[in-house]
Amino acid sequence: MSSFLDIKQQLQPKASIKNLPVNLFASVMGIAGLSMAWRQASQEFGISLLISSSAGILAILVFIILGVSYLVKAIRYSEVVVAEYQHPIAGNFFGTIAISFLLISSIISQWRESLAEIVWVIGTVTTLALCFAIVGRLLKGKIDIAHAVPAWFIPGVATLDIAVAGGTMPMAWAHELNLFSLAVGAMIALLFFTMIMSRMIHHEPIPNALVPSLLILIAPFEVGFLAYTNFTHNVDTFAGLLFYFGLFIFIALAPKVFRSKIPFASGWWAISFPLAALATASLKYSMHVQILPLKIIALLLLGILSVAIVVLFIKTLHFLLSGKLLTT
Repeated sequence: MSSFLDIKQQLQPKASIKNLPVNLFASVMGIAGLSMAWRQASQEFGISLLISSSAGILAILVFIILGVSYLVKAIRYSEVVVAEYQHPIAGNFFGTIAISFLLISSIISQWRESLAEIVWVIGTVTTLALCFAIVGRLLKGKIDIAHAVPAWFIPGVATLDIAVAGGTMPMAWAHELNLFSLAVGAMIALLFFTMIMSRMIHHEPIPNALVPSLLILIAPFEVGFLAYTNFTHNVDTFAGLLFYFGLFIFIALAPKVFRSKIPFASGWWAISFPLAALATASLKYSMHVQILPLKIIALLLLGILSVAIVVLFIKTLHFLLSGKLLTT
């Protein structure tokens, strides 16, 4: 009997830091995005900054915990990390680490601007380096069209987040760097959006495990809205076009993503930051146009985002405590 139990225990998968998925850094993006959305809501509706500050602190804590944990994984299992980076789909999620730096800098700027500038520079350098690396990898050619998935947007369009977080940076060179980042992010977004939509229309549907990442298709337009308006310090007609098309994409994709038959996994965090960008853009645009229906839409999106983050956080904690998160 004891030998049977020993064999059973050996066959059971064991939790290990080796299995920590890089896509879990999307949780930092989502929680930081929640903080930004509630900060925007406080400007529009006079809501207390308590929720925004609490979410910001949580995002920083999660980032530190994940950062240290993934560093341990990189030291102990460097070959696993290299394989993850070289994977044609999973490798794109390394962009979530760079974006996390940028969003964290935006949160820190409320309390200490000098530290925020340092974190933003780290995030900017990391984002641009990763963008060049990923684009260079694609330009080698012979890319399988099946690998053209929304996750492609993460490292390339991440350059838009440089302007989102750095629109108010005081350094003299920050203006031109933000402009460069906007140019790169916008052109890559146009190219990748065309390629990804073509793949989705003309080829097999993406696997169920990647279905939540469909909402990443919102990101180029809503993050583009935030980057453009933060850079120009103005909400104009072009910004409105970006916002409305992103909203259209969300309405079109929501029924395909939010289905009960798709089991929970860390990949579900892919919905969080696109939702946060949409909610924040909606709040910012509604503050500009001052029309009641848009205010209602903005509050509804903020509510959806808040519920989504709470559910994802609880489910992730459950997965972690049950040992499922770090098992193969």
